[in-house]
Amino acid sequence: MLAAKSGVLSASVLSFALTFSAAHADDVNLPKNLSWTAYGTTSSGYAQSVGIGQMLSKNYGTSLRVIPGKNDVSRMVPLRSGQSKICACGFAALFAQEGSLMFGTQQWGPMRIYNLFNNLGTNGQQLVVAGDAGVKSAADLKGKRVTWVKGAPALNMNAGAALAFAGLTWDDVTKVEVPGWGQGVEAVINGQADATHGSTVSSAFNKLAASPRGLHWVTFPHADTAGWDRAKAIAPVWNPVMVESAVSAENNEQGKVPYEGNNYPYPLFVAMADTPDDVAYGLTKAVMENYEEIKDSGPGMNGYQLSRQPLKYVFPFHPAAVKYYQEAGVWTAEHDEHNAMLLKRQDVLAEAWEAVDQSLEADAFKAAWQETRAAALEEAGLEVSFRSWE
Repeated sequence: MLAAKSGVLSASVLSFALTFSAAHADDVNLPKNLSWTAYGTTSSGYAQSVGIGQMLSKNYGTSLRVIPGKNDVSRMVPLRSGQSKICACGFAALFAQEGSLMFGTQQWGPMRIYNLFNNLGTNGQQLVVAGDAGVKSAADLKGKRVTWVKGAPALNMNAGAALAFAGLTWDDVTKVEVPGWGQGVEAVINGQADATHGSTVSSAFNKLAASPRGLHWVTFPHADTAGWDRAKAIAPVWNPVMVESAVSAENNEQGKVPYEGNNYPYPLFVAMADTPDDVAYGLTKAVMENYEEIKDSGPGMNGYQLSRQPLKYVFPFHPAAVKYYQEAGVWTAEHDEHNAMLLKRQDVLAEAWEAVDQSLEADAFKAAWQETRAAALEEAGLEVSFRSWE
């Protein structure tokens, strides 16, 4: 939870305290009752959780309770209170680890959370542009009208990363403010904007594809390392993927399917650092080794495969999950090095949090925290993510 105040062990101690002993068996040993938080009951993440729960009940006798949360904060509250140890979250969980945006307040602060596994599918999360806007590549977005969704930092961060891929910023485009994501799609259809961000399989894009404007998918060539570095400096959650699932997928810059795009996992299965070994190991193994059983039990579940796990990602992996990946033969020395860096990052954030005067008024505290956070990460030689989104 909140740095050292929560009583959570330091990352360096946790790396030893949570390591498996020889007495641990390799078999899945899950509790009879398990819970995690997720998006609301109409979301694909909730439906996927239900599908996984059915498999856990059938194969391991574990009853799953899915706790729906209306927003990013409400999904993390049960983890903070101890009601649940796990969240099937979106990438706003990264804001919680970093103590940024809605988690950069005195009530929250940086959280020590670990990754277990993720769902990285074959859809994309990227900009869609109107087919008549004259945009073929990301560089052609210069001077175009791009939606900015009020109160949606994750969406705007992703759109900003797409611009950064081409060396552009929000100053290079016309920002069209909209009250919600759906209104952003309507703005493109109605000719008020030229581009908006979203999942390539969002049903709302069917309406855009059928409109007189049509749609076009901007691609993000995987060999453009400089472009990817710029994009990930803003949106570290991005992953290069070959996009197979998209509305009118053939209408893309490369003219082929699959095409080179980007995606990030959803849901991300993250857990509190003190999650028991048996739970972290057992759940990871159960999901990874029962993919064939769960793949058709909910929408968009093709990312729950061992081969699709991004093991060098933005959260450190729970040591018990690492144990499973080692046994599966996919965990390398490079993954160890990356994991150690992320554990160090959590230590740096925890120490920075303790250095801020907690008696400051809310606005003054937030400003002091963000300044202290950035300085501490820079001094440690670590990236200062979300600097422009706080």
